[in-house]
Amino acid sequence: MKVLVTGGAGYVGSTLVPLLLDAGHEVTVLDALLFGGTPLLGAWAHPRFRLLAGDIRDGATVDAAVTGMDAVVHLAAIVGDPACARDPDLARQTNLEASLGLIAAAEQAGVRRFVFASTCSNYGRMADPSSLVDEDSPLAPVSLYAETKVAVEQALLGRRRHQMVVTPLRFATVFGVSPRMRFDLTVNEFTLALLRDRHLVVFGEQFWRPYVHVRDVARAILLVLAASPDKVDGEVYNVGATSQNFQKLQLVELVQPYAPDAIVEYVSRKEDPRDYRVSFTKIATRLGFEITIPVADGVAEVARLVEAGIVPGAVIGAAVP
Repeated sequence: MKVLVTGGAGYVGSTLVPLLLDAGHEVTVLDALLFGGTPLLGAWAHPRFRLLAGDIRDGATVDAAVTGMDAVVHLAAIVGDPACARDPDLARQTNLEASLGLIAAAEQAGVRRFVFASTCSNYGRMADPSSLVDEDSPLAPVSLYAETKVAVEQALLGRRRHQMVVTPLRFATVFGVSPRMRFDLTVNEFTLALLRDRHLVVFGEQFWRPYVHVRDVARAILLVLAASPDKVDGEVYNVGATSQNFQKLQLVELVQPYAPDAIVEYVSRKEDPRDYRVSFTKIATRLGFEITIPVADGVAEVARLVEAGIVPGAVIGAAVP
């Protein structure tokens, strides 16, 4: 297929693009390159790769990008609660308004498939954290980031009467090594702090989150693109594995063997707006998806990266950025 990946130079996108090319697809990336295009250097010389440097808020750019495409994988966003809180207007323009414009443009251009990167943060705080939420559970977004994701999901699912096959994917919290490395994600952040700074402050160690490796996220996207429409059209899938729900304390215990002398401070919190354990049974049973890299292996991978000292700012002994 001819696949457009918005945000293809980002953390997930730069991992996904090589897999798409390896699978035989033609890949066009639309990215504003706010963090540069270096993560895409590995794909640059590939004959089936093309980069469009542009903003998804620009209608003309979007119209040109979707023309002739068979599928769109929409990853571009202001990602995470802190980034959205810093500039709420930009977050709404990018995550909501531009996403709705992209959906309309893709439909108008005759795009056959649309995969949307959503988040398990949509579940918010569970009434009973001892139970598991699934795709049919009520959504309770507690941040602007999650609110925009829920709104786009609803808009997509409301278009099922049209020809475009639409699939929102709710990712667990992503971790692992990517060409566009991020250390603001919990597993990566904890590993860096303990190895480099020998000090970590953990707020609310008892709260739950699910986690999934960035390469497994990319694999899930490929699986959805290849699936028959009756399995994915109008279907929401949580992406991860039920076994990979962890409390923050449990994550620390996985990382500590790599920095046994590091100091960990726990700051008690009785309330956390996001406290949820997620079931991933649906994607396993309907699409046969299984993760390949559990959190423990991802911690080891990130630890090796930090110890190698090849990522600026992640060098052991470096000052805190």
